[in-house]
Amino acid sequence: MTYTTKTTAEKYDALTLLTAGDFQAFLYDCDGTLADTMPLHKKSYVRVAAAAGVLIEESIIDEFAGLPVNNVVEEINKRYNSSFDPFLFAQQREEIFLNEYIDKTQPIEYVVNHLKAHVGKVKIGVVSGSKRGAVEHTLRLLGILQLADVLVCAGETPRGKPYPDPFLSAAEKLGISPQHCLVFEDGDAGTKSAEAAGMQWVRIDKV
Repeated sequence: MTYTTKTTAEKYDALTLLTAGDFQAFLYDCDGTLADTMPLHKKSYVRVAAAAGVLIEESIIDEFAGLPVNNVVEEINKRYNSSFDPFLFAQQREEIFLNEYIDKTQPIEYVVNHLKAHVGKVKIGVVSGSKRGAVEHTLRLLGILQLADVLVCAGETPRGKPYPDPFLSAAEKLGISPQHCLVFEDGDAGTKSAEAAGMQWVRIDKV
């Protein structure tokens, strides 16, 4: 992920300006948006593939950021002519991530601070392509799990990002119309999902 050279405070101010408006719910992605976990996730993907003798470039994970793990594995199979079982790969990747990497998670401070500043002013949702256990653990590490009014995680909707299902589910659970929701994302799959759901969005890595 590429960040600008602004300070955390400058990024927070810029994000606050971008998100002013008549919004009733803020929906945040987790990995790469609230939590600086993408480098850790990439290492876990590489580890699983390498164990099977397939050397993948970490950049492919950035390329498909926001997609459910099973879909990322399908893209890896296309790119590397491999034959990984997406569900088995996802299970092994999650095991490595949870056992070896997740506790090293650091916050993306200006986004976490933005969420904290709006608790009680708007409804707060976290909409992630990761499984609920990993998302809850990550948010707990960041000290914000209790601040989310709703979580929507991988496998909890018929389709994941870039389809609209996850964000529409969050809006429905919160009782907020999609047009009154604002989405915070760091990848194309997430912004496409938000658009398909009829929601405005902000790329946090572009502020």
